[in-house]
Amino acid sequence: MDSSFLRFSLLLICVCAADGFRHYGVDRCEFNSTELKDIRYIRSIVFNKVEIARFDSSVGRFVGYSTLGLKQADYWNRDTGYISQLKTARETYCEHNIGIDYETVLSKSVKPSVRLHSTTPPSGKHPAMLVCSVYDFYPKQIKVSWTRDGQEVTSDVTSTDELADGDWYYQVHSHLEHTPRSGEKISCVVEHASLREPLVTDWDPSMPESERNKIAIGASGLILGLILSLAGFIYYRRKARGRILVPTN
Repeated sequence: MDSSFLRFSLLLICVCAADGFRHYGVDRCEFNSTELKDIRYIRSIVFNKVEIARFDSSVGRFVGYSTLGLKQADYWNRDTGYISQLKTARETYCEHNIGIDYETVLSKSVKPSVRLHSTTPPSGKHPAMLVCSVYDFYPKQIKVSWTRDGQEVTSDVTSTDELADGDWYYQVHSHLEHTPRSGEKISCVVEHASLREPLVTDWDPSMPESERNKIAIGASGLILGLILSLAGFIYYRRKARGRILVPTN
């Protein structure tokens, strides 16, 4: 997957608090590759949840965003030693840590799992909708498409954005509204950095998923009923054998 699509941040937070006021700085690196030219080093100065000043390596100096921030920015910008130190942080801090991130995390990938099912569209000109759900993949960039008899389908297709699961993994859902035709072959095609070749999942229209679920539930109920009936019969026979017949005059 093209690394130019990646965008990450490294954060370093320093906090100082006194008498209920909170003052802290956040250092972060924004990048889309390991090349130094593609890296920005930013130091944000925050006071009581409001960013008052910021140093950006692409600007080369502090910029103030409030009365206090303007005064502080002017003071820091006159400190040539401090500004020089911040300018070199892009190389000494960002480039070093980003190289580690790419080696240990960002170069890794996790293969997606695919679930293909049907549902009834809420509206539209087609009587059926197929949903291709792709789960647990990393990195985020992925392509999900549809084919009908080997030809890519571009109309009546909608997809969600890549949704973060909160654990480094992502999921995405693609919908295809269609009118079923006899003998056609519809497939969901997934392309991802973790796959050597596209992952193709074919739709089996032999029976709608809702019908399969109804049959499965009905069969389970039938089996349970037979088991209970057999248990009752065995109990009845055992009770009948244990009875003592008393002759009457």
